[in-house]
Amino acid sequence: MKNENIPADVKSKSLKEAREEINEILNKLENKDVDLAGSINDYKRLIQLNNHVDKLLKKKVKEISSITKKIKKDD
Repeated sequence: MKNENIPADVKSKSLKEAREEINEILNKLENKDVDLAGSINDYKRLIQLNNHVDKLLKKKVKEISSITKKIKKDD
């Protein structure tokens, strides 16, 4: 799923907020009394949140890498 397919309400979430919603969905999906149609929608939302979290983490890794290179260069 490309970033363009991530809804604005997901893109606006912080890492913590996204992680909390992911945990809520996982708990809901683990419930044995869940209907299939709802589970499909929850799964799609879970994928969107996961892609958003992945994007946020990659951005942080890039920032850390850039800072590390600058520090090494200054030494």
